[in-house]
Amino acid sequence: MSQKSFRIMAINFGSTSSKIGLYEDYLESCRASIEHSREDIDRCRLAIDQKKMRMETILSFMDERKIKIEDLSAIAARGGATPQLEPGAYRVNEAMVNRLTHNPVGDHAANLCAIIGYELAKPFGIPVYIYDSGMMDQMDDVARISGLPEIKRKSQGHMENMRAVAMETAREMGRPYEELNLIVAHLGGGITMSVHKKGRMVDIISDDGGTFSPERAGILPSLDLIRLCFSGKYDQHELLKMIRGKGGLLAHLGTTDALKIQERIKNGDEKGRLIYYAMAYQTAKSIGSLATVVDGVVDRIILTGGLARSEMFTGWVCQRIGFIAPVDVIPGEKEVEHLAFGVLRVLRGEEKARDYDQG
Repeated sequence: MSQKSFRIMAINFGSTSSKIGLYEDYLESCRASIEHSREDIDRCRLAIDQKKMRMETILSFMDERKIKIEDLSAIAARGGATPQLEPGAYRVNEAMVNRLTHNPVGDHAANLCAIIGYELAKPFGIPVYIYDSGMMDQMDDVARISGLPEIKRKSQGHMENMRAVAMETAREMGRPYEELNLIVAHLGGGITMSVHKKGRMVDIISDDGGTFSPERAGILPSLDLIRLCFSGKYDQHELLKMIRGKGGLLAHLGTTDALKIQERIKNGDEKGRLIYYAMAYQTAKSIGSLATVVDGVVDRIILTGGLARSEMFTGWVCQRIGFIAPVDVIPGEKEVEHLAFGVLRVLRGEEKARDYDQG
């Protein structure tokens, strides 16, 4: 008897992009990556305010390809800012949608994936899952400690893609993921990193805990940051946007486009070169710090994400980290297929989904 076939639509919203894919089991039927303009993003004060725009993007994708919701077996959504989740699949329910709508622990477009997926699927009784949430938590307790008891370091980053490329690298190495020590740096609009110790992400550098990135400020001198907060020049929303959304390359150079910055550098832009190089310098320094978590015993370092397409940038990073371990550069993101394939395994009974029960 042949195995039942499943049709899954995967949704992944980045800070300025919407990525959607349709899969028939492990076969990709169609896929799209839509970039939203800076003007459209900036018109929305909060991520939840982008809901109409993101919903229209999904509906347009489906309409152009004649995809009907009722023909889907499931929707696989990127997990949003719901803390302390285990790896793997969670069913999207009213409790999760309510948390992401009214009380997320972070303001990011990823929160809308489960919200919109649930809204689309509910009238037809189609299940929606998140898989390897962006706040999936396997951190060692020692890694959570900060210098203030009121503030704990959080497990937050591009978990889907980092886990996907780590597991793929293990397969290509011909070794079990659970036997390797790997460091993965996701280089995108935000840069996050993780160290995988024998199959567990035991420490994370989030986008506010390490290097600055194309649109995020990264870690900042805390005393100067406090003085800025109390300067009276900015309100809370403006400050949060400066940290996440309008920081990094955008603040220094007026653009997040690496290709444009590289062209400026080739044309003699010394400031552009200094800032771009500084981002690579800080990226390498953060990777080096994660190597200490596994006592310097690192089997492979992986650079992934959209910015990994920049040979200038990855070249600078590799110069500084090559002494730690061999480096693989895997440009782009594997989040969409990772979401879809994870949910496929749930539908086939190969993995079990958990029920989300946080308030």
